[in-house]
Amino acid sequence: MITVPGSSAELSDEQLLAAYAWDEDGTDRPLFRFNFVASADGAAAVDGRSGGLGDDADHRVFALLRRTADVILVGAGTVRTEGYAGGLLDAEGQSWRAARGLQPHPGLAIVSGTLDLDPGSPLFTQAPVRPLILTTAIAPLEHRRALEQVADVAVAGARTVEPEQAAQVLAARGFDRVLCEGGPHVFGTFQAAGLVDELCLTLSPLLTAGSATRITAGSPELAPRRMELAHVLCSGGTLLLRYRSQPSAAG
Repeated sequence: MITVPGSSAELSDEQLLAAYAWDEDGTDRPLFRFNFVASADGAAAVDGRSGGLGDDADHRVFALLRRTADVILVGAGTVRTEGYAGGLLDAEGQSWRAARGLQPHPGLAIVSGTLDLDPGSPLFTQAPVRPLILTTAIAPLEHRRALEQVADVAVAGARTVEPEQAAQVLAARGFDRVLCEGGPHVFGTFQAAGLVDELCLTLSPLLTAGSATRITAGSPELAPRRMELAHVLCSGGTLLLRYRSQPSAAG
């Protein structure tokens, strides 16, 4: 049961969707919303997977956020670890989108600098919409040719996938609301590029210790940037936090 702190009234799906409504700020690029879960001591995964940190409340918000996105952006490592085969929305979510004039399924964009993906995997053979792969100019040509049979492949950087170029590719396809579900390296590179508009963070009441990574990785340490807390929701000991980006860095 998800509530506002201090209240015992459960929030409906429509109330939650209103709480997570996208900000329309008139930017000339797509808006990037990142959705992550972390333990109370900062781990981004348990046994290598983020799924071990989430509970029913986290899963509920996870599914609702997908309803409102034009495209789901995810790194190749997360695709391989978490599994993204088949439809990304249940029948209720598809009906919700269709009733609002949206395609039943959001798009799926995969960041893969080396194109180390199996074109015969269920990710592609069971995809309800043709995936988009964002890659580099130096990706092996044979991999690209094989994947072009099952996905759209677009170059978004010379040696690494550059967030600014990825944003241009997504915008050209009409994807204005981008929901990024991982992984930490993608989050880190978009932070470095200043392209994190929102962070939806589930804070799980677990202590994991160990050597698990944080929700961001793979980019140089940046000057701290303050986020605006948009809301706090709770479910038992789980906190569901929504942060908006602020234009200036924290001192």
